[in-house]
Amino acid sequence: MSRKPFIAGNWKLNLTGDEGSALITSLIAAAASSRAEVAVFPTALAVPAAVKAAAGSIIRVGVQNVHWEEKGAFTGEISASLAKAAGATHVLLGHSERRQYFGETDQTVNKRLKAVLAQGLVPILAIGETLAERDGGKLEEVLSRQVKGALEGFTAAQLSTLVLAYEPVWAIGTGRTATTAQAQEAHAFVRGVVRGIDGGLAERVRIQYGGSVKADNAKELLSQPDVDGALVGGASLKTADFAAILAAA
Repeated sequence: MSRKPFIAGNWKLNLTGDEGSALITSLIAAAASSRAEVAVFPTALAVPAAVKAAAGSIIRVGVQNVHWEEKGAFTGEISASLAKAAGATHVLLGHSERRQYFGETDQTVNKRLKAVLAQGLVPILAIGETLAERDGGKLEEVLSRQVKGALEGFTAAQLSTLVLAYEPVWAIGTGRTATTAQAQEAHAFVRGVVRGIDGGLAERVRIQYGGSVKADNAKELLSQPDVDGALVGGASLKTADFAAILAAA
């Protein structure tokens, strides 16, 4: 089955609204000439400005996280409905930095996913192993647990818009990148886990690779049969680098 490539830029804690708007404006032409779906994930405060800058283009705007409750005494959080009202169409869930620094678990990701789908937003579910887990031979155990834990209780129909993002934690922001063979191996395994849930969903679901994706390695990574796009960190903050990745797709 042919799956449309999906390139997403996770801006993390970078760029003001004005800076993000300028970056989006500079990327509109490159996005239009790419065959990929394109989305960017600004900070929550920069989302409205990003949505305005992206209006009329193919670039979509998402948020980097949401709470599982719609309202209540949750200081500092945003809900899926607030993200939607601000113009966001996508939500990044379960990123390794959320797991590492903010206590995210497979169970809380599951709850957030339910809230995202209830609002009709597109979830990008991030999964991946640490270096210690890979070296300890636990790659498949970790990926299987993360996928099954996050998707528990959902039907294939409910997950029709799901996107997965495999990010080896040891390759995020380190300059290290999984080899093409390592990336394909992990993606194929993840697709197999999804196949155990539903065969049709496994063929449809797009699995992005993340972890120091750059202009000079994007084409080789994206050429793999189970690599359906990229979740880009630092390179998504630079017009030339992100445009080159879009061209590679």
